[in-house]
Amino acid sequence: MLPSDRGYSTNTRAGTDAKTIGKLINQSFPYPDLGKELLKDTQSVLNNVYEVDYGTPHDVIFDIFKTPDKEEACIGKLLSVLKNCGLRDDDPRLRPMMDKLREIAQEREALSNETRDLAHWNLDRAQFKSCVNGSLVIITQALRNNLIVPSWSTFVDHMKEIFNKCKSFDQGHVATYIPQLARQDPEKWGVSICTVDGQRISFGDATTRFCFQSVSKAFNYAILASDIGADAVHSFVGQEPSGRLFNEICLDGNNKPHNPMVNSGAIIVTSLLKKEWNMADRFDYVLNEYKKLAGGEFIGFSNATFLSERETADRNFALSYFMKECKCFPQSSHTLRETLDFYFQLCSLEGTCESLSVMAATLANGGVCPMTGEKCVTNRPCRDVLSLMYSCGMYDYSGQFAFHVGLPAKSGVSGAMIVVIPNLMGICMFSPRLDKLGNSVRGVEFCKEMISQFKFHNYDSLLHAESQKSDPRKAVGEENAQEVVVLLFAAKNGDISAVRRWLMQGSNLEVTDYDGRTALHVAASEGHTELVKFLLNVAKVQHDPKDRWHRTPLDDAITFGFEECVRILEKARLYSALTLMGNNTQQKAVNIQQSSVLNSTFIDALEIYSPNSTI
Repeated sequence: MLPSDRGYSTNTRAGTDAKTIGKLINQSFPYPDLGKELLKDTQSVLNNVYEVDYGTPHDVIFDIFKTPDKEEACIGKLLSVLKNCGLRDDDPRLRPMMDKLREIAQEREALSNETRDLAHWNLDRAQFKSCVNGSLVIITQALRNNLIVPSWSTFVDHMKEIFNKCKSFDQGHVATYIPQLARQDPEKWGVSICTVDGQRISFGDATTRFCFQSVSKAFNYAILASDIGADAVHSFVGQEPSGRLFNEICLDGNNKPHNPMVNSGAIIVTSLLKKEWNMADRFDYVLNEYKKLAGGEFIGFSNATFLSERETADRNFALSYFMKECKCFPQSSHTLRETLDFYFQLCSLEGTCESLSVMAATLANGGVCPMTGEKCVTNRPCRDVLSLMYSCGMYDYSGQFAFHVGLPAKSGVSGAMIVVIPNLMGICMFSPRLDKLGNSVRGVEFCKEMISQFKFHNYDSLLHAESQKSDPRKAVGEENAQEVVVLLFAAKNGDISAVRRWLMQGSNLEVTDYDGRTALHVAASEGHTELVKFLLNVAKVQHDPKDRWHRTPLDDAITFGFEECVRILEKARLYSALTLMGNNTQQKAVNIQQSSVLNSTFIDALEIYSPNSTI
């Protein structure tokens, strides 16, 4: 809260009564952004439950969404607020609520023979509480606005602008080495975002199916390292960027593939996945792990793509025979053809932007799927796969991508591309138009534009970093609000040293709070004479800003009887009036004095505020 000086209203409640909030929700607002307002109000109530005379959060939530003068609440308004927070109706964490709601709806429909949208049902207190009970944790978290991106609607608007901007890029061509890729529509363009708290948004062709291709390399490594340990994996494959083409027939100085993100390393990783099991069980195992990573979102398989990959596999066969000659493969009962078939099968797994964004968010969340809470990747493998994606994930563009974007990423020749922002979100982009290095043109441009607007680069957290970038982890206005709070508290306490530091940092000392009050208002209200002098004479702030009640600092000083502050502010007012009379105020004053218009107080003000003197 802001400091409560003498000029502030002292009867403001920290939180609003739940019934009052319910009335607000049921008003007809003249603007469309209802969800944002509901979110602010519900956050206020739930953060101040001690002011509401109810025993459980269920009751608080019910009264927030209660219909006026009726003992029932509209579940649709709750769903609207959750949607505005970024939570979808099909979120697994909301499934208990949705299942219970459907059960109630079916009972009502059986009695009334009337089918209605779930969002339009009004429930009594008992029914409402039974619905929210199974999903209370995520509902409360959302209504308190404690999700990782608090200003979700604002963030979505910015990302939509970037998406639309990148849609105009028409460079690049689809991959043509197999028919299934060559037949892709080059104009397809989809983006999906999933945060570590399960907030989700999609744009464009986000539900179009595509093959993982090389994107599977990152997840295969994470699954394997979680199973047998990172040290065991890296006894067969290195961690260094190769500096070579992704499918070049070469090994590192230890006769191992350079890293798991090039074809040679990915083939070795595939050979290690449950190598004692038969081929069918190995495939089912990886498929199920992918589904866990995706939180139950769509994961499929394209047999046509698999067959085409196998028919055009001369390069990979040559690479594999070379590695076999160098004894790179583990001891196994499987033939080289079986190993490569398994590799092609995993490349031919299908997903959508929506499913891959959840998988990327799982990596961003330390290996825990944000939609289910299930631990899918253990700690070190999650860290290691992000390191490998950062240094080796974008083919021969990896160094450039790390330099310009600074985030772990992995691309594939299908046009798919995932980006992980650790502890924040996962993003999947799909556009079949590829550059000469095999990366999605629109995907790369989307990332560059995103980095130019948000503090997502790995090193944007450095001290003295660019201040014009926004950080979606903070609520809109949070940084400005913090600045106002610190400055006004310093003014309330008469702390000239703190105010001087703000001035030296280039901060705006005329910044106002929500009531339009400035540091000068507060200093004058508290009678801090020296600070008033400093703000006027050194910081050169405006002497007569008006707050919400059209009061100036001079008005406050007069009201609270601080005569010295009144004298200083009065002289500032008079001096300001004189400067408006012309550029040469000294000469103007002399002329006015000679005509007996200027009194001694005006002359006194001039002397004190002359450029060569200080207060």
